[in-house]
Amino acid sequence: MRASATDRSVDLLIVDDRADGLIALEAVLDFPGVRIIKAQSGREAIALAEKHDFAVVLLDVQMPDLDGFETATLLRKNPRCRHTPIIFITAINKDDRYIYKGYEAGAVDYIFKPFESHVLRAKVSVFIELFLKSRQLSELADQIRESEKRERYLRLAELELESLKRYRNLADAIPHIVWKARPDGSIEYFNRIWTNY
Repeated sequence: MRASATDRSVDLLIVDDRADGLIALEAVLDFPGVRIIKAQSGREAIALAEKHDFAVVLLDVQMPDLDGFETATLLRKNPRCRHTPIIFITAINKDDRYIYKGYEAGAVDYIFKPFESHVLRAKVSVFIELFLKSRQLSELADQIRESEKRERYLRLAELELESLKRYRNLADAIPHIVWKARPDGSIEYFNRIWTNY
């Protein structure tokens, strides 16, 4: 994987109820600039999803309490994770109906253990790159909105200045004294006739 496009870290969630599964995934997915966050249950994964924007979630299918399919369904209901790629990793559920169920739950891939580490790294690195590009586009859009906001403010200031110049030209053109005072009584504006007077 190339160096990250920004200097901020990217969060990656791995979910497995077995510690050895987490250790194996962590060893394979040790990318620079990527922070691996581990969960040992679906409930823990859902709680972590409230606090982080994950580039990708790697999710075991067989887990007690909430299985991977239920966890994925609940993750998809969270606005922060609605579009987060989910990769299922399993050693048990190799039947086609489970694979289809995984895709229906929102998975982008379904990988069987034992997995090829270089294949898994390649797949995850693609999603990390997409996440970084998406982050860059979002930051660029924010900069464009800010620039447009400043441009509108500048244009309004120019219009206000033009309006003020027209007012002064009109006030200087009439043969009467024109002056404007602030609430404290100090003079804010006066025309040329007032100065001559």
